[in-house]
Amino acid sequence: MTENRRLIAISLGAIAKNRRLVAIALGAIIVLGAIALMMAPPQQVQERPRSSRLGGGIVPVLVTEARLADVPVYLDGVGTAKALNTVTVRPQVEGKLISINFKEGQEVQKGYVLARIDPTTYQAQLDQAIAKKAQDEALLANAKLDLERYERLAASNSITKQQADTQRSMVAQLQAQVNADQAAIDNARAIVSYTTITAPISGRTGIRQVDEGNIVRASDANGIVVLTEVHPISVIFNLPQQVVAQVNNANALGPLTAEALGPDNETAIDHGVLQVVDNQVDPATGTVRLKAEFPNKNLQLWPGQFVNVRLLVDTRRQVVVVPTGAVQRGPNGPFVFVVQLGDRVAVRPVNVTQQDDTQAVIASGVQSGDRVVTTGFAQLADGTRVVVSAGESSETPKSPRERNRPQNRPAGTQGAGRDVEPRSSSGAAAASPAP
Repeated sequence: MTENRRLIAISLGAIAKNRRLVAIALGAIIVLGAIALMMAPPQQVQERPRSSRLGGGIVPVLVTEARLADVPVYLDGVGTAKALNTVTVRPQVEGKLISINFKEGQEVQKGYVLARIDPTTYQAQLDQAIAKKAQDEALLANAKLDLERYERLAASNSITKQQADTQRSMVAQLQAQVNADQAAIDNARAIVSYTTITAPISGRTGIRQVDEGNIVRASDANGIVVLTEVHPISVIFNLPQQVVAQVNNANALGPLTAEALGPDNETAIDHGVLQVVDNQVDPATGTVRLKAEFPNKNLQLWPGQFVNVRLLVDTRRQVVVVPTGAVQRGPNGPFVFVVQLGDRVAVRPVNVTQQDDTQAVIASGVQSGDRVVTTGFAQLADGTRVVVSAGESSETPKSPRERNRPQNRPAGTQGAGRDVEPRSSSGAAAASPAP
């Protein structure tokens, strides 16, 4: 029995040893296969997708011609509309408000009578000043007659010279008193005029701050109404300090045009002129304030409103432009697909000097008249044969919704979320594609 158990144990050990050997062999086979696959030439791996992609087929695309155009150079900023002039109309004298002669929101001209204060007491003070002057003028006239008499008597030595000199002094005093009376009359007349409250500027009235019948004072904080001059209107906006020199140089050549943009940030709702560049940079934000003035004839702008402002500082004359959608980007920079003779595309690296939502300015890489691809990039590579779909793509700017759609990318760039340089005509990748 003991011998049998020993034989069984030996057999089981042999079986277990064989299983380990088999597992080791399988693992070695798998590792060798992976190494062989990794050492295979890259052309064998990459050529298959290319051949299956092209396969002698023709890719449909939309194209447009690069053209020459004058391109404006804008600086964009965010500002706040501010009334050109703002006045809080306050009474200059105390009294009862007996009438209000404007409607809230009314356009008034300078000098328009806005309100009236009861002038009774102030008119009485004016009348007193006028009466006092008349009294002093009568005394002055009598003193002048006495002076003439005293001068004749003094000449004949009938009276002393001292009496004549004293009378002459009396005349001078009364003359001064009459002048003081006239000043008092002018002051009283001014106070009476203050009871009629007029518009100091032309503008639009706001919400009335006090009702008729109330006692008003010059110390009232709210006043009677606020007048704002809204046409023309000014907009104060900020630009980075890095562009101050560019703005000053352009402004030295002539007035700069500013555009106030609508809610879509594209449509110019009013055109104005830059008035001033602030004399210092805000150290907290690194920006400088600028002020532009707009006619605002149709009240497109309102005081306190946030406004996007576009300042025209230069115009690039007769430069090559292509639609923004035609410019693709890879690790080595921007490029476009140009349709050459034989309807085959070529990859052209380009130098983009300016770009917005609709067009890009090309400094080099594309000439006027070159046909560039605007749609259909997914199946394109250097040397791919294409056919232009019915109707070439137009230069019409896209709507904001269309511009927000993601652009198609060249082969090898889909799905990874990164731009990749297109493949060359030899079939090898010009740059390693995203995994």
